[in-house]
Amino acid sequence: MERVTGEAQMANKGWRSKRLEQLGSSIFTEVGAWKQAAIKAGRDVIDLGIGSPDKPPTAAVRQALSEAALRTDMYAYPGTHGSESFRQEAAKWMEHRFGVKLDADAELVSLMGSQDGLSHLAMAICSPGDAALVPDPGYPIYTAALALAGVEPVLLPLKEENGFLPDLEAVPNEVWDRATFILLNYPSNPVSAVADVAFFERVLAKARKHGVLVVHDAAYSEMAFDGFEPPSILQAKGALDSAVEFHSLSKSFNMAGCRIGFLAGNREAVGALRELKGNIDYGVFSAVQEAGVVALREAMSEQAPPKAGVLYEQRRDAFVAALRAEGWHIDKPKATMFLWAPLPKMQWSLSEAWNSRRISQEILERTGVVVIPGEAFGAEGEGYVRIALVEEEARLLEAASRIGKFIRGEF
Repeated sequence: MERVTGEAQMANKGWRSKRLEQLGSSIFTEVGAWKQAAIKAGRDVIDLGIGSPDKPPTAAVRQALSEAALRTDMYAYPGTHGSESFRQEAAKWMEHRFGVKLDADAELVSLMGSQDGLSHLAMAICSPGDAALVPDPGYPIYTAALALAGVEPVLLPLKEENGFLPDLEAVPNEVWDRATFILLNYPSNPVSAVADVAFFERVLAKARKHGVLVVHDAAYSEMAFDGFEPPSILQAKGALDSAVEFHSLSKSFNMAGCRIGFLAGNREAVGALRELKGNIDYGVFSAVQEAGVVALREAMSEQAPPKAGVLYEQRRDAFVAALRAEGWHIDKPKATMFLWAPLPKMQWSLSEAWNSRRISQEILERTGVVVIPGEAFGAEGEGYVRIALVEEEARLLEAASRIGKFIRGEF
């Protein structure tokens, strides 16, 4: 086939949607380039950037996945609704973990990880021109999904002085009236804040007055510390009337590469997402759903393995103590796999002011340690960096030592 040239080629108006410019901060790509440059320069890179678990699922989960993958009946289209066995097990887990009873057929749908649902929910429940309330700083897909759906984002500033909880009363009534949903995330990425049922009840009361759906991203529900057990928003009275909640097996059960999670709650919203996804894909690979069943069942057994939070609490304690010894004081978070760290007080200066992007770049270039600038998560993230606890303790301590030398200008 001949290549298209001349006038036909000149007629190309460009095959790149303007939506791509709204899909999140380019800083992640930029940090990736910094990392590759550091590797080429011979740095021993300690990557504390992306929040991907560094441990595998349990042996039982891996065994179930391998056995299911060898079965000849696993290779038909799995169906968008999700296998009945996975949905039933997810419903049992929600009751076991939170005391929440769900109709596994109408109030729960399986997903290719919670990001799958987060990226499509706005398309399913909103119309172009609608508005939605989303946190700032927040996980980038929150605003990217709105851009894809043509929905206006109304940013909710999360301030340290408010415990990184949104000020609901600061949102004008006319904005509440225009909003289709409000999105919350506790325990939260990137700020590692937590919330209680009383907070969820306040949000639900406010949202009901204005006909707003409450969407809760609970991807880190099993990564909490110091005896704290993060609640589900569905525990709040009447929540099934006006709330949905995303859960992910990625972080809770070290199954990030498997891509499996679910949405639970209000049947109209769950049904809308199921209907949309019925036009997009054919569901989660059946063998992965079989592995998910084993993970959930194992978590409910008398011989349940330690929750994911146990490992990250140990890492948090060791790393925060080491950073404090090096001169960088960071508060201990109560949950997640991240530290949300205010910029350290530097003992040397540049010709320009420090900001989250510049300090992250300098840390990587001079020490080989990758952290993410807070601005990647929204304007309110400036002045912070996010550090993922995704390396063994010895590597975290090495990272702390390097960062301490950087703070003191010892390079």
